[in-house]
Amino acid sequence: MTVQINIRDVPERVRDGLAARAALQGKSMQEYLRAELERMVARPSVDSWLEQVRKRKRAAQTQVSPKQILENRNADRR
Repeated sequence: MTVQINIRDVPERVRDGLAARAALQGKSMQEYLRAELERMVARPSVDSWLEQVRKRKRAAQTQVSPKQILENRNADRR
């Protein structure tokens, strides 16, 4: 079952930008927005992702110092 979603008070510049992006992909604005909404829902929110990272970090109980991070970064550049 599908539902309709209406969004009011969208500024013209936003609407125009969305229409331009849809046109670049050869889609109607409806097709473009549906695909973007599906893409958004398929990925975790930033807050959810950060919580997952924090849980893994607590579970691993490892700590890497900033100095070690920079040393590893610099070694990779050589």
